[in-house]
Amino acid sequence: MRNSASTLIIPVENQVRELDGKLLLSCVAAERGFPVIIGSRAFIHFEAASFPRGVYLAKSMRSLSNSMFRILRMLGHEIVAWEEEALVHPPAETYFNLRLSPTTISNVSHIFAWGYENFDLLQQYPQLPKKLSIHITGNPRGDILRPEMRPYFDAEVEKLHKLYGDFILVNTNFTEVNPFIPSIGLFVPTKDGHKTSRRGQAGIGVSREFAEGLWNHKQAILEDFKQLIPALEQAFPHLMIVVRPHPSENFKVYNDIAARCKRVKVINEGNVIPWLLASKTMIHNGCTTGLEAYALGVPAISYLSTFNEFYDYDFQGLPTKLSYQSFNFEELQNTLTGILEGKLGPPGGEERKTLIDYYLAARNERLACERIVDILEDSGYAENQPPATSVGTYAQGWAFAKLKASITKLNMRRPGPNRLSYHDHRFPQLSATEIEKKIAQFGRLLNRFGNIRVEQYSKHLFRIHG
Repeated sequence: MRNSASTLIIPVENQVRELDGKLLLSCVAAERGFPVIIGSRAFIHFEAASFPRGVYLAKSMRSLSNSMFRILRMLGHEIVAWEEEALVHPPAETYFNLRLSPTTISNVSHIFAWGYENFDLLQQYPQLPKKLSIHITGNPRGDILRPEMRPYFDAEVEKLHKLYGDFILVNTNFTEVNPFIPSIGLFVPTKDGHKTSRRGQAGIGVSREFAEGLWNHKQAILEDFKQLIPALEQAFPHLMIVVRPHPSENFKVYNDIAARCKRVKVINEGNVIPWLLASKTMIHNGCTTGLEAYALGVPAISYLSTFNEFYDYDFQGLPTKLSYQSFNFEELQNTLTGILEGKLGPPGGEERKTLIDYYLAARNERLACERIVDILEDSGYAENQPPATSVGTYAQGWAFAKLKASITKLNMRRPGPNRLSYHDHRFPQLSATEIEKKIAQFGRLLNRFGNIRVEQYSKHLFRIHG
């Protein structure tokens, strides 16, 4: 291993969604000589001042990250990024206000685009720094969807079949109106769930008209799904109904429904991919899992009982267009029956293939992970650490990092639904042994990574190296 190589710092926010792809990227990077720190995003921020100078991989460029990006740069780290929510996004102007900040993006050296659509969208950003490099690499989450990677989940798929038999998967995506903690929705709700006028995290940066309209639309769809779940149980008595809420949602509404049903389970464990592969079909409404199902060859249905062309096509159109679409329960029931009887397979057609090819690069040939590490190497990070900042700048960054960590830890322990419970909900405790098992699975599948080693760096953080 080259001791002078930059440390690649990879934060993970939603473990069930991000970990497998980012772990594959860690292995590819470590194989090429990069030391890697991977783990909980919050705990990476707590430890930012203890890492050797390196390259921090950001998952977004929102204004909420302004202070952390500034601290990272003061400590001598460089920042590269991708946009985690790039596949399902609102129209350009709203997207720019919601997901990009001129201050934050000015601290980024490279952006890794999911595909051509993401690249084209970013090029339209009026405040895009002129020297910022945008590379069409694909994304590690896309690598995990490739046909050759599916055996990675074979053991989990078999386990799910044994536990639940034949099941319909229902994926929900209503964080805007049903948040795990009140502050992350579109509007901060009252204790009994009613909307207030105060914006939540999801509403920062968008017009009030857009936020109000989206809240009303999402609330109506949530009510549709609350009726849909027990109706599915009644209509398909030989199947289990597995409800998988978004990791940032409050599960209570679904647990209450399950308590009144016999064959409804509410579960959010592990990556969604084995759940998709084990299911007979998946029902969603504008959720990224619609794209994942399409890529995996799993038939999916977008349930559009409440329909708004702007929100359902212009905003959430990609996963909906890659799925069968049902506009009422009777249509849904007919489509489900066709799938269950083998008369309908996965949605096909040249239009859908063209659409996914525009949005998602690296669906074949070299992995997105390889392409990303190529760029890190070409940029010199494999040979040298980023240049050190001045002693005064570093000291200031160190002090800010410690202060920010102290404030965040204090907020994590406030009474009620707090940031610590939210963190543990999205990033459950992991052991180095569990990480090693995942790497061994990748190794058997790809015939590589035999020299990769894992060490516990600190709580929720791991060091991966060759």
